[in-house]
Amino acid sequence: MPKTILFGGSGFQGPIILEKYPDIISVGRSPIPDGLKNQHIQIDSIDDLSALDNLDFDKVIFLIGNSNHHEINKSVMMGFDYNVIPLKKTLSYLRKSGRKIKKFIMFTTILLYDVNKIKLPVDESQPINPYINEYVFSKYISEEVTKLYSEIPTIIVRMSNIYGPTKLIRPDLVPTLMQSVIADQNTEVWSTKPERDLIYVKDAADAIVALLDADYTGHVNFGTGTAHSVGEVVCIVEKLSGKKIKVLDVPVTGPMKFVANVSLLKKFDLK
Repeated sequence: MPKTILFGGSGFQGPIILEKYPDIISVGRSPIPDGLKNQHIQIDSIDDLSALDNLDFDKVIFLIGNSNHHEINKSVMMGFDYNVIPLKKTLSYLRKSGRKIKKFIMFTTILLYDVNKIKLPVDESQPINPYINEYVFSKYISEEVTKLYSEIPTIIVRMSNIYGPTKLIRPDLVPTLMQSVIADQNTEVWSTKPERDLIYVKDAADAIVALLDADYTGHVNFGTGTAHSVGEVVCIVEKLSGKKIKVLDVPVTGPMKFVANVSLLKKFDLK
């Protein structure tokens, strides 16, 4: 019976999916975390995927990429190097192999939506603005790359603010605050006023796996459909840690409120 493979099993979401679904096969340059029971196929480079030639699989979860928009926005090519080129090389391999892929799931960002034109909650049909910075542009180009390989049924997940346990240093609000208080650093936020749609990584994992069997291709928003303020998050982290977080009360960029319409996501059989 054909299997599902996952690229990026040593990252943030990858280990969570692998732990919950031990039949999914990991593919990557780095070994998966200790304790996971999944089969792991070592590749030395995304340029050579020949290790997959004799593997029986027909579904792919592609998690290779970089979400550190702070660093990507300082670089001319970092977004392409991490978010575009590996994706294109993988899709090219799948095409050349002649393999009949039933579903390919890849990930971009809810930041693609044009905050000056959208109506909340934002659904998949609303206008985008891919030209606001290097990070968002790289995610837009990765979406465009899939059009070149239209014979591969692809779902593009536009992810909202995701949080959950990780040892990685990530730019997301919740992991940043938690890691800072655990490290006993002087923790601070610019403002408590912005509201964001926050999705837990383990819930996202279940939704991703459910999409593998969905009779659908195209974009889908990942979120909860509910907005929570930075102030709410700060209060929870302070209560859990017993430590005070300093609020700087300085202006922030981006919309004051952002929430996803997840009506499409709810149509799928999510366990």
